[in-house]
Amino acid sequence: MDKGKRNIYLLGITVVASLGGLLFGFDMAVISGVLPLVQQQFSLSAVQQGWFVSSALVGCITGVAFSGELSDRFGRKKLLMLSASLFLLSALGCALLPSLSWIIAARLVGGIGIGIASNVVPLYISEIAPARVRGRLVTYYQFALTFGILVAYLTNAGLLSFSLNKDAADSLFNRLFVGEVWRGMFGIGVFPALLFLTGLFLVPESPRWLIQKGRFNQGKDILAKITGEDDAIRDTGQIRQSLTEETASYRTLFSPAMRKAMLLGILLPLFSQFSGINAIIYYGPTILNNAGISLSNSLLSQIIFGVANMLFTLIAIWKVDSLGRRPLYLIGTAGATVMLFLTGLCFFTGATASIWLLLCVLAFLACFAFSIGPLKFVVASEIFPNAIRGRAMAVSIMTMWVADTIVGQLTPILLKAWGTYSTFWFFGLFCLIAFITVFKLLPETKGKSLEQIEHYWKKTN
Repeated sequence: MDKGKRNIYLLGITVVASLGGLLFGFDMAVISGVLPLVQQQFSLSAVQQGWFVSSALVGCITGVAFSGELSDRFGRKKLLMLSASLFLLSALGCALLPSLSWIIAARLVGGIGIGIASNVVPLYISEIAPARVRGRLVTYYQFALTFGILVAYLTNAGLLSFSLNKDAADSLFNRLFVGEVWRGMFGIGVFPALLFLTGLFLVPESPRWLIQKGRFNQGKDILAKITGEDDAIRDTGQIRQSLTEETASYRTLFSPAMRKAMLLGILLPLFSQFSGINAIIYYGPTILNNAGISLSNSLLSQIIFGVANMLFTLIAIWKVDSLGRRPLYLIGTAGATVMLFLTGLCFFTGATASIWLLLCVLAFLACFAFSIGPLKFVVASEIFPNAIRGRAMAVSIMTMWVADTIVGQLTPILLKAWGTYSTFWFFGLFCLIAFITVFKLLPETKGKSLEQIEHYWKKTN
């Protein structure tokens, strides 16, 4: 296979795997349009609303909890297929199941799929990708995630507009897209889920996982389709060598050689959630309205922020393998710190109707989208040893979901108790701590094979 065909093959694998990110983003964002309609139809109490939203989060934590162990045992591809199947069942269930209890159960199932995908997709891409483009390809996952958020915002707005201009009739179509349009919002997820599941039948298993399981020729053949025969032979030898030097146990994660890597794997996802991104998204419509932009409804404002978040992620795809992970992280965390401080200052001084507030928010989104958002996945997917990478990634991504839960509960409390400006300064403090952590602990990993990165930790500890 010549170089051009190898590149097309690699791109195809990455696109299919990244659909897991699209589903992740879609499911995360679709609830914003669904919740008001479900609340109105079922007269949900505050507690019921909270459970309706957080049921998927409980599923996420459950999915992450077993995904690492199972992906190390049964392979990355099988877990991705399980994830796609759960997405599909969830979308169908939310669209068609009659009672609220069953719909929440479907949300829980979908959450398990999200949890699996959030761990296994970046893990799989990092193990497939050549060192020279690994950062870029893993970042496609974050790009797909932001695209999924945008798709949800667009389809929510489109279906709501469609339903308001149609008369309800006694048919399944009208029930899904007119009478109970929130079912159609959920149901749209069937199409990318089917695409993801179908595509997975066409992609290979992770070559590193195959070699780890002693299937050396299969692993080498897949590597050869991606990097060429000579590089495949070299990489197979390096992988086999690394596996003879390590044991596949959780104890390895906390050994002196891996302590710094594990600390990064926990802290970077933690800081990503405490960066203030949720507060920005929460305040998005208000910020735009106060800045003088006239909007017909909050869904349109979400689309504007969704587009910005997706477009700024392209910077990471462009620069992560040339400029490197460390410089992007440092620039991004420093910029986010400054912009959150200035955003808080706008609220403190009462300058909420000025264009400066909008510019500060968009600048923060840029800093988050090209560094803090995608790079936590890139770094976590490449800093752990081959034999335990799945389980180590699960610990890292579990931290992200737990932090997400904490921030979701904490943000409204801070806004009420401290005020808006202090809340933004609180998140800015965490971005500053993230900058210091990256400066002190994160080595540059661009252009290095996963085995070279593993050897670096062992050599420096």
